[in-house]
Amino acid sequence: MKAPRAGGRLVVRTPKNTVPQIRTSWKCRPVQKAELTRIANTFLHVPNLHWILIEDSQRRTPLVTSLLRETGLNYTHLNVETPKNFKVRGDTRDPRIPRGTMQRNLALRWLRETFKNNSQPGIVYFADDDNSYSLELFEEMRSTRKVSVWPVAFVGGLRYESPKVNAAGKVYGWKAVFDPHRPFAIDMAGFAINLKLILSKPQAYFKLRGVKGGYQESSLLRELVTLNDLEPKAANCTKILVWHTRTEKPVLVNEGKKGFTDPNMEI
Repeated sequence: MKAPRAGGRLVVRTPKNTVPQIRTSWKCRPVQKAELTRIANTFLHVPNLHWILIEDSQRRTPLVTSLLRETGLNYTHLNVETPKNFKVRGDTRDPRIPRGTMQRNLALRWLRETFKNNSQPGIVYFADDDNSYSLELFEEMRSTRKVSVWPVAFVGGLRYESPKVNAAGKVYGWKAVFDPHRPFAIDMAGFAINLKLILSKPQAYFKLRGVKGGYQESSLLRELVTLNDLEPKAANCTKILVWHTRTEKPVLVNEGKKGFTDPNMEI
C-alpha cells in the first residue's frame, strides 16, 4: 500500500527491489470490497510488492481482514479513524477537510518505526483503490532516487494533468488549471518516493490542519524535495500510466423493499 513517502543520491532500484504501497480504505462504502478486489488483482502482477492498507475505522473490519488474507499478497493491515470534525457533512465536502491524511500519516509512521534500523530498499506509492493502473507504472517507479513524477488522467477537470518537462529532462512547472502555482500541482497518484528519503526526513508528514484543498501533496513533498529534484518518468511525462477513473456510486433505490435482498450478504 501504499512501505504506505528521502537527501543524498540513492542507488537506482532494480526489478528485484520492493515497491511498498499505501492504501487508504474508507469505511461504509457499498463498493469497498469490489474496489479492493480490483486493486488486489492488479497488485498480484507486481513483483516484490508490500501493500499497507489503512482502514478509516475504530478497528480493523472482518471484510478487509478476510480479503487481504485471501489475496496471498504481502501486506500490513492498520487502522485509524478520522475524527468526526474532519468528516463529510451532508452531501458536500469541505475542501479544508484533509481526506485520508491521518491514514497516510499512520503509514509513514509505521514505515519509520519498521525500517529505522534497516537498509532495505523500497519505493513508496500512495495508490487509491478507485484508480486504474498500468503495470508499466510500477516498473517505472522502481528506479526512483528521490521523488519520481508522471501524468495522471481524468483529474482537475482535464483529460490529464502533468508535470512540465524541458528538453534537458527537468521538471520546470505544471500542466494544471486548478491553482497551477501550487508548489507541487500534482495528484496523489502522480508521484512515488524513495523509502530512504522518507527515513532521512522524519519531520515530513502530510499536514492535517491549515492546508487548503489541493495542497496535501505539496504539504509533504515540500518537506522532501525541490522542483529541481523531481525525476520525470513515463517517457518524460508523455505517457499516461494511471487513470483517476473512480467507481460509479451504485443506485440502490430498491433496497427499501422489505426482504428483497439479504442485508447480511457481504458485497
